[in-house]
Amino acid sequence: MKRFLFLLLATFFFLTACQGQPVEISGEKVSAGGGAYTNLNAQELNAMLKNKDFVFVNVHIPFEGNIANTDLSIPYDQITGPAYLSQLPADINAKIVLYCRSGRMSEIAAEKLVSLGYTNIWNLTGGMVEWEQAGYPLEK
Repeated sequence: MKRFLFLLLATFFFLTACQGQPVEISGEKVSAGGGAYTNLNAQELNAMLKNKDFVFVNVHIPFEGNIANTDLSIPYDQITGPAYLSQLPADINAKIVLYCRSGRMSEIAAEKLVSLGYTNIWNLTGGMVEWEQAGYPLEK
């Protein structure tokens, strides 16, 4: 009985130790247009997608694929235009995560939204390139 209990406990501790550690989502604040947005990396985004509580927007043009669970595709240079702004949450405190192919277009879109008063904007710094390099798939 003691041997069985020992094996059971040893297995439990082994399995617990082998589980991946949760990714801390700290991001990096970037000042822009009288406010700020938060940069995050692919691992942080992957962790956020497991309990998705945000609007996820691909702003890359031309279209080169999506990360799974993307909600909207809006051209980065038109995100503040009336046709597209109306697709975003009216609540300027709503969490919105932006991405593009390399991170540059989503950075521009983040700056535009912050300048309009949005307070909870997140940007995937390396875009789909970093996402794929981290081993995560794209939807073509």
